[in-house]
Amino acid sequence: MGSSRAFWLKQLHQWHWISSALCLVGMLLFAITGFTLNHAGQIEAQAATVHRTAQLPAALLKAVSGDDQRKGVALPAAVADWVGATLDIDVAGRTGDWSSDEIYLSMPRPGGDAWLSIDRETGKVETERTSRGVIAYLNDLHKGRHAGPAWGWFIDVFALACVIFSITGLLLLKMHAAQRGATWPLVAFGLVLPLVLALIFIH
Repeated sequence: MGSSRAFWLKQLHQWHWISSALCLVGMLLFAITGFTLNHAGQIEAQAATVHRTAQLPAALLKAVSGDDQRKGVALPAAVADWVGATLDIDVAGRTGDWSSDEIYLSMPRPGGDAWLSIDRETGKVETERTSRGVIAYLNDLHKGRHAGPAWGWFIDVFALACVIFSITGLLLLKMHAAQRGATWPLVAFGLVLPLVLALIFIH
């Protein structure tokens, strides 16, 4: 019996510290941004907007001219390269909506927004980039907003590590509860408090 308990204690401690190491920085980030999101009304974001214009060369205008309408179509590679070099915006592979008179690319990102418009007749290019600051950037990462698939995978792995951390912590509490009388009252309080607040104050 004693050897079995020692085995499980060792296993639980190992999984607990490994999962805690994996999710430590993520838990700090999500805890801090949970606070900033909860007080978003009191934390004002100062938006900075940059608007730029350029003229598409005649040789490239031919690649986008016309009056056909398409949705979810990327810019030709040569046009995307020119936009990147001229306006310092990476649009390679990004899809946009092609109407009879313009091509419009929406490029939202964490903590900001951006768009690009190309007049299909004149070749006039307009772009606007807005940044709402570091706090808005971190808040959007918390929500996974416009952060891309790689960040989505990170959140999934982070969530799994948190689940392992919590379950192993609960099992360790169970194994040590006999020596720590406040264990289950504290666990029950942690369960009941948010439940009571939700039932009474959230309508």
